Amino acid sequence: MSSTVSHQRDKRSFDYAIRSGIAGGLAGCIAKTAVAPLDRVKILFQASNPDFQKYAGTWTGAYRAGLAIYRDGGARGLLQGHSATLLRIFPYAAIKFMAYDQWRALVIPNRDKETNFRRFTAGALAGMTSVTFTYPLELVRVRMAFHSRLSSSSDQTRPSFLRAMRVIYNEGSTSSPATRTTAAQIFERFPVLKFYRGFSVTMVGMIPYAGTAFLTWDFLRAHFFPVIDDHSKRPHPLANLAIGAVSGAISQTVSYPFEVVRRRMQVGGLTRPDRWLRWGETVRAVYASGGWRGFYVGLGIGYLKIIPMTAISFAVWQGGKSLLGV
Repeated sequence: MSSTVSHQRDKRSFDYAIRSGIAGGLAGCIAKTAVAPLDRVKILFQASNPDFQKYAGTWTGAYRAGLAIYRDGGARGLLQGHSATLLRIFPYAAIKFMAYDQWRALVIPNRDKETNFRRFTAGALAGMTSVTFTYPLELVRVRMAFHSRLSSSSDQTRPSFLRAMRVIYNEGSTSSPATRTTAAQIFERFPVLKFYRGFSVTMVGMIPYAGTAFLTWDFLRAHFFPVIDDHSKRPHPLANLAIGAVSGAISQTVSYPFEVVRRRMQVGGLTRPDRWLRWGETVRAVYASGGWRGFYVGLGIGYLKIIPMTAISFAVWQGGKSLLGV
């Protein structure tokens, strides 16, 4: 295999987009599977599941929470919600990486316009594009991962993907017409909106997350593997892993408070099924429960998850593109 790669191929072509998307989708599935147990624990911490709050706040808490989940449900418990994750992550990652190539080619048409702001913009637009198309699957995944049987003596059924969808669809449908709020009436008329709880904060949070991740990725690759005469040295897979890890760590740090607020809003249908949880009240609830530290609960396990996940996803994406000839 050649150690250099040409930059002459048309990245705006349909063939290039499809191949990049397939590589990205597979990369996302492999990366998510590698960190699935950590993802489950992180969601339980972020959403303040009452069964697991006693474990939050310490480095050993994630390990003890994982043991509790394993004792309760075995290996399947650690992977609870992962089926929804895979259904979501392939189109999400495929669209994100494919969109990044397309947005980057549009925002940075030549090397003279290759600035960090444009790199950030391309990444942010790619993340927002993928979220727009796949958010309902993300909400179902979070609900499945949030469910705990430790205190649910009345319902020992492990939530399936379809069952979680039915629960979300029917939230708030039992209240009487006289007591329904305006939001509840909107939910009743347009039940699909129930699958978009927390969508606004997700979109806002995606700007710093995806923007910073792709900015860091693109900047470090351009710094260590510069393009010369339309050719650049092909990075070793270990280099892609290292650059991806740094990108994940930085993006996780700058966007984490948004993620905590988003998780609270996503599970809000379990506590207030008749209406949307607003940004302000959710932020106040997070602050009331833990002060400013509440916005960073689970950040330690977030690093344990996001750093290897981002490293694997970027490295596998590049490897997949190489195998597919792009």
